[in-house]
Amino acid sequence: MRMPSTVCCRWLAGSLALCALLLAPGLSNAAPPKGLGDPGQLIKLQLEPNVDSKGILLRGRDGRQQLITTGIYSSGQMRDYTRKVDYKIEPEGIVQVDSVGHMTPLKDGKAIVKAIGSGLTAELAVEVTGLANDIPVNFPNQITPIFTKLNCNSGGCHGKASGQNGFKLSLLGFYPEDDHEFLVKEGRGRRIFPSSPGQSLLLTKPVGKSPHGGGKRMEVDGYEYRLISRWIEQGMPYGNPTDPFVVGIKCIPESRVMDRSSEQQITVMAVYSDGSTEDVTRMALYEPNDPEMAEVNVTGLVKTLDLAGEVAIMARYQGQVAVFRSTIPLGAEIAEKPPVKNFIDAAVVAKLDVLGIPASPVSDDGTFLRRVYIDITGTLPTESEVSAFLASTDLDKRANIIDQLLDSPAYADYFTNKWNLVLRNKRRANDDLAPTYGFHKWIWSSLYENKPYDQFVREILTASGSADDSPPVAWYREVDQPNEQVEDVSQLFLGLRIQCARCHHHPFEKWSQDDYYGMAAFFSRIGRKNIIGGNNTLRDKRIFTIDNQGPAQARNERTGKMLPPTGLGSKPYNVSPEDDPRALLADWMADPQNPFFAKSLVNRYWKHFFSRGIVEPEDDMRETNPPANPELLNNLAQSFIASKFDIKQLVRTICNSSTYQLSSLPNEYNLKDKQNFSRYYPKRLTAEVLYDAFHQVTSTNQAYNGLPSGTRAIQLPDASIGPYFLKVFGQPQADTACECERSQEANLAQSLHLLNSSEVQNKIADGNGRASKFANDKDLPAEAKIKELYRWVYSREPDQEEMQIALAHLEKHKENPKVAFEDIVWALINSKEFLFNH
Repeated sequence: MRMPSTVCCRWLAGSLALCALLLAPGLSNAAPPKGLGDPGQLIKLQLEPNVDSKGILLRGRDGRQQLITTGIYSSGQMRDYTRKVDYKIEPEGIVQVDSVGHMTPLKDGKAIVKAIGSGLTAELAVEVTGLANDIPVNFPNQITPIFTKLNCNSGGCHGKASGQNGFKLSLLGFYPEDDHEFLVKEGRGRRIFPSSPGQSLLLTKPVGKSPHGGGKRMEVDGYEYRLISRWIEQGMPYGNPTDPFVVGIKCIPESRVMDRSSEQQITVMAVYSDGSTEDVTRMALYEPNDPEMAEVNVTGLVKTLDLAGEVAIMARYQGQVAVFRSTIPLGAEIAEKPPVKNFIDAAVVAKLDVLGIPASPVSDDGTFLRRVYIDITGTLPTESEVSAFLASTDLDKRANIIDQLLDSPAYADYFTNKWNLVLRNKRRANDDLAPTYGFHKWIWSSLYENKPYDQFVREILTASGSADDSPPVAWYREVDQPNEQVEDVSQLFLGLRIQCARCHHHPFEKWSQDDYYGMAAFFSRIGRKNIIGGNNTLRDKRIFTIDNQGPAQARNERTGKMLPPTGLGSKPYNVSPEDDPRALLADWMADPQNPFFAKSLVNRYWKHFFSRGIVEPEDDMRETNPPANPELLNNLAQSFIASKFDIKQLVRTICNSSTYQLSSLPNEYNLKDKQNFSRYYPKRLTAEVLYDAFHQVTSTNQAYNGLPSGTRAIQLPDASIGPYFLKVFGQPQADTACECERSQEANLAQSLHLLNSSEVQNKIADGNGRASKFANDKDLPAEAKIKELYRWVYSREPDQEEMQIALAHLEKHKENPKVAFEDIVWALINSKEFLFNH
């Protein structure tokens, strides 16, 4: 096997370096963006939280309140002043406030808290009760949150199924009644010493007085220590059934426009069943949805970093979640905006205006053509198609090519590959061949004929009979357990990951075990029947039927409660014995009022075209992971519903937008933007697309066992057929419903395979390949050959420098032109421009 020449390797290195320079032209000369800009004059201070305009009520010695002081400017801007003011109490002695605005009670009474700064004052009333007469500690409301805050009940510590070192807590404190029993009764209460609380293992271990695998978790004079100690002093009460409980939390403020590298204090208020509220800022847990944009500490202080965009801070307390959203503008001047062709552009441009992020210009024809071919059909345009498109002066040529691609079999090939894998269609034995291939063909026909998406999903969910007669039944071969059916349906068709709720309340969402098993009840009447004489080991010989015996219900494994079929967040269904509950599930999903179904699909397809979902990850759509552009997501979903779930129309709408057609080259300001779609985000070609493109460029082919000659990688009905190349480049094996199974990460094995594998080298050097054809063609000028090759590889003409380098290489090897053309082909397929869709 001959390796490419040293000159060719240097050419490749030089080309890649040039490509890197071209990616960010003139960035160093960019004028610094102004961010929020000059706020103007400070005209007012505002002190919060002012609950129901009645001020603040602190109950008992454990009461505390995080204050927020906001400076309001003449420009309308609002900036955090919590740490820039002095706090004064009138009369003194009722409460105290430290320098960061944290207020604690001193004695019963009423007072006025004043925030004073820059010659301005804000006031807030406060009342303290319950210090003279001690209020009993409530275990679920006050003690359990301590274990969560200190990570004692996390999955890596005492919250895991087997506990830790003989001590177990419920995961994240979802079952406080169990925790109370573990602490007070288990091991004869050995962890608690009522006559001397400070000697209790529950306190000596986390403060470091006794050996503790989790290390030191609290201080002796800290709030958590004092509260647990007082609970033990009071006799470890659990609380009364009539005591109020947390029904929700809210962040104050809910949102704020912030500068980069700025701070904002947030307060988290718990709302109880009796309507009362309580500050839980320092007991809540926080997590940003994008750690590169902002960070937050344990006291609720949010600090933005250097990226512009929107970031959400999730606050979690007692199984409840709330979100603080920060909009962080870049503030650059926008001289020119992309053409607004449809509602997609309107939503994206409006967001970029708010953020002050200029969009890149619309891409050139060659870039667009290669991009749209890859994204819609998974193939490269032919050299002749490139020539014709570049020469055309038709103003509608981009829209026309989109329509042409959507009507092609290649569109169905490519998207069938996508759906086939997430629907887990794969062969486990030779006997699985017919149902596997049959389901693949059914998916292909559905997409080619543009079957409405709601009908596509309905036919999968309600499939019955044998896979021979009803191909979608094949889905139930692999997804044959109720938990798999619930989780795959939720993740695939609703964009929700509810796996956690099978065992406990979802830690980042509102879904409970009852919600999970309410969904499972839709699948409770599925049965299997073996064909007479059939082999029980053959999955494809089983017929999936509906068993009408008994009610449609599922049992909550923890409580034993039997639950009827219930859509997430909806009312339960009363299913008659003759009805298939799965049909009701499909009805609920396709209802225009369903908040998940349409949004999930449009977000999944948006990710396909833009390499990033409006919600990212694309199948983790929850309140605590909000969309980057809510207006865009809502409008896309409404358009999809209005089109009666027309997938091709959705693709057409996306691809015809200026947003999709923007250049991938960043301008002076949008290089770091990765969520607002101010440019096209380049993405690596998937394994199947790259493999097919390699064969197209080299004019060779690959034979697949049992499939017709000319079959392409994107047409494979079963991932196990694929060669080693596909595995190296991240082809998924249809083991899960998550598109994250496909690896798009670069690694050393991929580079080595492209650089020097025998497969790549042999096909480049193939006697019938493109390099050989060029070398043997004595009539076509060398310059024309290079132009043709560039049209095959990049869908564009070579620039002057590239042409000169190629011609010089051919001249150097004029005695053996085949070697020279092999070098050039090898260099081009190893370039980033070929390996990425840009």
